[in-house]
Amino acid sequence: MTIEVTNTSGQLVPTAEMVSLMTHAMNALELNPECDLNISFVEDDYMTELHIKWMDEPGTTDVLSFPMDMPEEPGDVVTLGDIVISPVVAAAQALTQGHSTEHEMYILATHGLLHIIGYDHADSADEKIMFELQEKIVTDWEKRS
Repeated sequence: MTIEVTNTSGQLVPTAEMVSLMTHAMNALELNPECDLNISFVEDDYMTELHIKWMDEPGTTDVLSFPMDMPEEPGDVVTLGDIVISPVVAAAQALTQGHSTEHEMYILATHGLLHIIGYDHADSADEKIMFELQEKIVTDWEKRS
């Protein structure tokens, strides 16, 4: 399994914890542990560029997902894709949510992984399912750690 975490943001990020969390999340989601996944923490200016280019929306955002391959069969080994996170936006959201920046980054990474494998929150029913699942994955992982 290759979970690669890069940080070009200039901010401190919980790299080892991200690998642990994504390993847990991939197991919880019954993904083959040999799948590849990349997580990048980037400067906010770069996140703004990505948001405009790929989502055609102005301004920055917290997390973007770039899916590559979906497992066709259970157990398939694939390159899942890339998750890009803005630690600056994560820190601001953590303040409004009343939890740590690290916890917000864990939620965002899990959110990104769920998008990669096809979850969405376009309507309220899908949002409820996705947000409950991301909270469960992170909470279960935090209890284990």
